[in-house]
Amino acid sequence: MICKNYDHKVLTGERALFMANDIEINNATFMNGESPLKHGKNLSINNSMFKWRYPLWYCNDVTIKNTTFFENARAGLWYTNNLNMEDCQIIAPKCFRHCKNVNLKNVEINNAVETFWNCENVILKNVSAKGDYFGMNSSDINVENLRLVGEYCFDGLKNAEFHNCKLVTKDAFWNAQNITVYDSFISSQYLGWNSQNLKFVNCTIEANQGMCYINNLVMENCTLLNTDLAFEFSTVNIQINGKIDSVKNPLGGVIKADEIGEVIMQKDRVDISKTKIFVCDKELSENAYTTIADA
Repeated sequence: MICKNYDHKVLTGERALFMANDIEINNATFMNGESPLKHGKNLSINNSMFKWRYPLWYCNDVTIKNTTFFENARAGLWYTNNLNMEDCQIIAPKCFRHCKNVNLKNVEINNAVETFWNCENVILKNVSAKGDYFGMNSSDINVENLRLVGEYCFDGLKNAEFHNCKLVTKDAFWNAQNITVYDSFISSQYLGWNSQNLKFVNCTIEANQGMCYINNLVMENCTLLNTDLAFEFSTVNIQINGKIDSVKNPLGGVIKADEIGEVIMQKDRVDISKTKIFVCDKELSENAYTTIADA
């Protein structure tokens, strides 16, 4: 229940509305004061501007619409739970950390560096973001139509599903667990290293030396561009449309493609018999491998 309204206000000073409960804020500007809504609960914020640091920490049950977080509103939402944000622009870095039950729709994050760290139960729909280290150590995430440019995204991510996304990054999905990506484009050098249960369906991927050191990598109906030295020390179930430039030392499983430029196997490093490789549905013999000794 909303008990108090703040309309067309300019709010300044540290903790301007500290521990505010059951309030509606419209057309307001928060400036020149840290932590204006710290420990707030049941907040409705519309058509407003945040221009200073740490605006929403330790808050619960927050709805934010048509609102802008300016560059100095850095570290904007930490330790905040049950948050719905729609049609907003975030210019400040490090915006979401240690948050639970977060739902973003039609949000632009211009400086997404170190954003969405250690968050749980997150829904992102129609979000664009630019910045490094996005989504580190978060879990239970559902993503639709994310447009992300930035290095090292989703390191340590657990239990996530992606649909219709475009990720231009480096080292995406390192140390990740239980990730499924559908109908997406990913350009990511060293994609997916040190992860487990990583699945791509109907995706187009560019990954120099990608998909290595993965336990249970699945790729269904995918296209690989400029992807060489793939799958090293990974267990795999792979079906690729078109060409794989080169495959190196998979630990085991099945790889199927229309064409493979080179298959590199080092018998002193992997058991060759544990991997079956098919080109145009015809299994390759060991004679088709490039076998080299320790480099």
